[in-house]
Amino acid sequence: MKQLLVLAALVLAANSAIPTRATAQAISKEPYPTKPIRFVVPFAPGGTADFLARVIGEKLTQRLHQTVMVDNRPGASGNIGMEIVARAPADGHTIVIAMVGSWAMNPHLYKLSYDVVNDFAPIIHVASMPGVLAVHPALPAKTVKEYIALARQRPGELTYGTAGVGTFAHVSGELLGVMTGVKLTHVPYKGSGPMLPDLVGGHIHSSFESITPMLPYITAGRVRALATTGATRAQVLPDLPTIAEAGVPGFDNPSWGAIGAPARTPRPIIELLNKEINTVMQMPEFKEAIRLSGGNVTGGTPEQFRDYLKSELAKFGKVIKDAGMKVGG
Repeated sequence: MKQLLVLAALVLAANSAIPTRATAQAISKEPYPTKPIRFVVPFAPGGTADFLARVIGEKLTQRLHQTVMVDNRPGASGNIGMEIVARAPADGHTIVIAMVGSWAMNPHLYKLSYDVVNDFAPIIHVASMPGVLAVHPALPAKTVKEYIALARQRPGELTYGTAGVGTFAHVSGELLGVMTGVKLTHVPYKGSGPMLPDLVGGHIHSSFESITPMLPYITAGRVRALATTGATRAQVLPDLPTIAEAGVPGFDNPSWGAIGAPARTPRPIIELLNKEINTVMQMPEFKEAIRLSGGNVTGGTPEQFRDYLKSELAKFGKVIKDAGMKVGG
């Protein structure tokens, strides 16, 4: 709950360096924004993307002097909300924040009516948040190497639960299997809520899950954390190695969130939004909220996000193909 309180405090905090509407118009060369900005979240309220949207949206409301309205459009693993934005007018008044699954995994798992590279204008890569590989304490594996060795001894018997098919947690398990040659059995749930009690109760052996919902169980000793899924250690769990450090060199699969707009949105508007969101992300309160979730603020230019997206699409395309991943299984 601590990180949620930090986020709430950020939403209420004032910022004195607020540009005037004239500044925005001068940058965009057109009156912008001329009406409320629709900030689409392709997921239900309460998730990471939703919290990020509400914090960033509140600050943009202050800085652009126009209301930024969060619009939750869940369904089809984020594809419904993404399609809404891809087909929206390219005038800067509709933007989307989505996680790695929607940007880089779903294109390999679903037949989509849009293209994430060609139908969206990248704005900014917001944050990277590693997951954590954790096991039930009864499982005789205290390190990643022991976990892999056990999986080799019992091919297909070790289960790992996730919040659903195509999530970063699902792909983390498949990626570990591809990189080590072990066979794990995926057990998808309808969210982290129903999955975690089964992990704590020993009904599944392990899970790759975001740090935030897992942390209370780790702290209480109800699950055993083995490693995190990103390239660097999580600040909130500094003594826990990454999977790469723990025996699988090159493993790097954090969750991440990013913001985009419909393709052909005028470049000055994209640059303005990128500038303002970068400013919000450098606020100490925002950085602290991300740190408490185990993540890191990224930021950067639209081009940096586009390049990163293309690299992630290529990476996950190979992982999904090699693992034989399919929707619904």
